[in-house]
Amino acid sequence: MLLHMSDFDERPRELQFPLYVKLPLILLGLALAVFTIHTASEIIFPLFFAAIFAIMLHPVEQWLLRHRVPKLLAITLTVVLGVSALVGLLYFIYLEASQLSSQMPLFKKKFAETSAQVHQWLQSRFGVSDQKLQGYLSEAGNRASALLGGTLSAVSGLAVVVTLIPVYIFLLFLYQRRLIDFLTQVFSGRRQDQNVADVLHESKATIQSYMVGLLIEASIVATLNTTALLIIGVPYGLLLGVLGALLNFIPYIGGLIAIALPVLMAFVTKPGYGHAVAVVAAYMVIQFIDNHYLIPRIVASKIKVNALVAIVGVLVGNAIGGVAGMFLALPVIAILKIVFDRIPSLKPWGMLLGDEETPRGRKINPPSKEAERAEEVVSS
Repeated sequence: MLLHMSDFDERPRELQFPLYVKLPLILLGLALAVFTIHTASEIIFPLFFAAIFAIMLHPVEQWLLRHRVPKLLAITLTVVLGVSALVGLLYFIYLEASQLSSQMPLFKKKFAETSAQVHQWLQSRFGVSDQKLQGYLSEAGNRASALLGGTLSAVSGLAVVVTLIPVYIFLLFLYQRRLIDFLTQVFSGRRQDQNVADVLHESKATIQSYMVGLLIEASIVATLNTTALLIIGVPYGLLLGVLGALLNFIPYIGGLIAIALPVLMAFVTKPGYGHAVAVVAAYMVIQFIDNHYLIPRIVASKIKVNALVAIVGVLVGNAIGGVAGMFLALPVIAILKIVFDRIPSLKPWGMLLGDEETPRGRKINPPSKEAERAEEVVSS
């Protein structure tokens, strides 16, 4: 009787469950994860944003350290530089928006005139009565009030987030070595593991290149938007052009809002519909350039996520955390794909998330004669 080494292998074997058992467990785990993130979004999302900003600012910190700047001073200078850039952008938007607020009486007057014209057209074409129209307007007003209240609460919460993110960035830089060791030991059980190090390095490089690509793409789109609005003659073209580029940070949905704002401005401030139509035409051309030339070459090459997963992820992110969740959707999916590609049992999920071309029709080489003889010996 021959004994094989496998007979003495006392390592615990992985339990195998049928699909009808694994699928409910997977769905339950996903539901618990989504519920946890949604419930703790005020804590988790600022940490996510701080991690993304820290990854973007990491080259600055490393450059200062290479030039023999003390660690605490290098971290402080890096955080101050990042916060100053963000505050400068927000201050520019505030100055432009404060000038825009002075035009509110004109907007109200134009809106009242437009509402009267729409009322007459609906009454003459479809016989919509005053009572029905007032009901529609009242419902729209209630929704607008709810949206305004949500916006104000979001702005008030933003003040807390803005104060927390620089602190988080500073602490992430200060304890980055400790965090890397923690992740390595959690996922591998050892102090050093090349697979975990590769995942962390690739995740950092992906997010870094993705965010830099977004900034380059946003700068080009802002220039194109502003130039088009100034040529058409839409007021506050600089503000609307920059806002449109920033809204493009929200995949797929932000572009629609970016078009709606200048169209509304042209419709309110200019007579007739020619300027509004010109804005739509110009933004369609810019969106075509952005979607077919800028994003594929500057942004999409940095993050390999297919369009279906990206759209679903953005919608799920919106349901979990609103605008912040929509913005964080793609970086989180990209990190999940990197992790899935490194784990053999999760590679099919990585393939589902990815956008790489999968080989089709590949011929399977027949086994060699040596392999056939070896198989016969083993079976005997």
